[in-house]
Amino acid sequence: MTNQLQYRSTIKSRPFLYIETKKLAELMLQGLNDLEIKEQVIHQNIFQVKSETRKRDIAAAVRTRLQSLDDYLLERIVKAHTNTSKYIVLYAIAKTDRLFYEFLLEVIGDKFVYKDLILQPGDFNIFFEAKRQQSEHMAYWKPYTFYKLQQVYTRILYEAGLIKKDHNQLELVVPFVEPDVIEHLRKIGSERFLEATMQGGTS
Repeated sequence: MTNQLQYRSTIKSRPFLYIETKKLAELMLQGLNDLEIKEQVIHQNIFQVKSETRKRDIAAAVRTRLQSLDDYLLERIVKAHTNTSKYIVLYAIAKTDRLFYEFLLEVIGDKFVYKDLILQPGDFNIFFEAKRQQSEHMAYWKPYTFYKLQQVYTRILYEAGLIKKDHNQLELVVPFVEPDVIEHLRKIGSERFLEATMQGGTS
């Protein structure tokens, strides 16, 4: 789904951003052009952040994610049940971040398959070390980068409804997703994403 993308760590400063994503999706569905959206982001401050640089950064990240979606999924972000809407945002992040997508496939998917539902720090360490060995680009990343990535990945999974905190442990759960979205993702060839995040693509 994202093989053509380079491994990046920019997700550290661009986490789940659910509220911001939904707001921008609403503007896009209303037919606003780039200039009108910029007006809403910069001057109307719809993201409610102080720094203009941060406003632009959030807008760029969210817009990239939304542009990876078709019109059906864009509309469902706005109109679907919150759990389903958040799942689509997770999908958009996976479509635009190769490392995160591979984490879903290789770590989360495998843990569901083997019914090992506790997400451990070691799961992150093994995954990141394997990728670091495979990628010359990642080989130069500092330990702090991987530490921050672990924090952000955990936060994204929690906000998307794929993990819950249970007695200081992180337990994987299958999110509730409306059947029409599951079927749509199948139709557009995203079965691997479904399998990794929903125990074989069913709810």
